[in-house]
Amino acid sequence: MLKRRATLVVTSLVFCASHAFAQDDALPFSLAPPTIDAASWVLMDAKTGQILTSGNPDEQRNPASLTKLMTGYVVDRAIDQKRITRDDKVTVGQDAWGAGNPSFKGSSLMFLKPGDVLTVRDLSRGVIIDSGNDACVALADYVAGSQENFVGLMNQYVEKLGLKNTHFETVHGLDAPGQHSTARDLAILSRAIIDGEPDFYQMYSEKTLSWNGITQNNRNGLLWDNSLHVDGLKTGHTETAGYNIIASNVVGNHRLIAVIMGGKSSKGREEQARKLLVWGQNNFDTVQLFHAGRALGNETVWYGSPHTVAVGSDKDLYLSLPKNEINNVKAKYVIDNKELVAPLAANQKIGEIQVVDKDQLLASYPLVALQQVEEAGIFTRAIDYIKRKF
Repeated sequence: MLKRRATLVVTSLVFCASHAFAQDDALPFSLAPPTIDAASWVLMDAKTGQILTSGNPDEQRNPASLTKLMTGYVVDRAIDQKRITRDDKVTVGQDAWGAGNPSFKGSSLMFLKPGDVLTVRDLSRGVIIDSGNDACVALADYVAGSQENFVGLMNQYVEKLGLKNTHFETVHGLDAPGQHSTARDLAILSRAIIDGEPDFYQMYSEKTLSWNGITQNNRNGLLWDNSLHVDGLKTGHTETAGYNIIASNVVGNHRLIAVIMGGKSSKGREEQARKLLVWGQNNFDTVQLFHAGRALGNETVWYGSPHTVAVGSDKDLYLSLPKNEINNVKAKYVIDNKELVAPLAANQKIGEIQVVDKDQLLASYPLVALQQVEEAGIFTRAIDYIKRKF
């Protein structure tokens, strides 16, 4: 038998904070999304991980230079693990020399030369800003000893991040049999990068980079649109992939991630990403539903000391909602059992928090006891026994 409790008004709990609680799928609202001219696409709320709109989000496609997002992610994890530092000096090898590698002909380069010495930070900027295939190889050799070993690390992180339709064969994204990803997976990877160290993510907003007397512009043209507030992430293109872009913008505390795969042109992919970001910012907001450790109510605990327990969430919980629906959203909690009986452990799940809009269930989260409740003494337990029986 389920024990229901009073409805809570969600809008009175809205608050801006720093941690996300992921939701995987779009909520059932009837907002009409923009028409997107691309093979596949996703618009994700970066705080919650919710997909706000999508088209063919799980279609496996050639990621092209979007592969470099994983290259940068692996490098950043090596820094976090203190295996390398951003200031380490790297000597460029022959295999990272564009002029000496036929597969690099006509592709994006930082224009490194064998024997060049530069820092991990500068090579990372070459990967992100110049989309340098040579910089990817130099970093792979330094971090893992070879491109093959580095690709192994990339695919390990594919597993750790739960990217269900992604596999890498190269460190740079040039066409290779068996290499593929999806708009959904690349949005998840982008979210992990944004949630990483801020100084590493800052590189994705840099517009130009000069090396060996050559200055190149970031190929993400949306960075120059001051009204859109885009600060990353990456573009990619090959003949088989079409024109890809991942763009993230933030307005106030509301951050979105737009992924376009298989666009028709360089400008076209930017226009499609722009449509997604503008639609998302105009129509949605991210609200905090509940605060970790804040009581939503108090419940009697039979045979307990104390005799009541505060209940709530052990996590900060967020949801992305249409702006015109926020005032309609409410929450209630449901206790799993008819009565709570001691002992209870702190953060023990005892029920479910349900978020509803006009009686339609939007999301559910664990309801927990916010503190430990031990068994009371024999006298209190005896009184409780009599009360329950009679």
